[in-house]
Amino acid sequence: MSSLVEKLTEGRHRVAAEQYKNVAELKQSIDRDYVLIKFTETKGGTELGFKIDKTLTNLDQANFNDGSGIAHLVGQLTLDYQCVRFIADIDLSTLEGEGNLELLKADANYSQSSNGKTVTNETIH
Repeated sequence: MSSLVEKLTEGRHRVAAEQYKNVAELKQSIDRDYVLIKFTETKGGTELGFKIDKTLTNLDQANFNDGSGIAHLVGQLTLDYQCVRFIADIDLSTLEGEGNLELLKADANYSQSSNGKTVTNETIH
């Protein structure tokens, strides 16, 4: 396992939805079932994109109309050849929050060719 994956699977970390200028843009991305969330405290930051898992994502506490509440976003992706689940709680008033990765076992139904793409700004931290 890479040091980046190991670090991000240990505890919770600061995250931000920096790609989005406002809550409306984040909501549009969620509606398209794909979001970009950045771990802000890694060297250079690590922005990861993932397809929303609708069964695990919870938007019940999120009010996108007035930009308040928490969006609980969950999805799978491959990072450094490891299948992981990204879990993030984003405060809609700031588009920041906390998140972490969970290491998953390789699944025949989920591969690098799925929609879970990875974008990273760092190679070593």
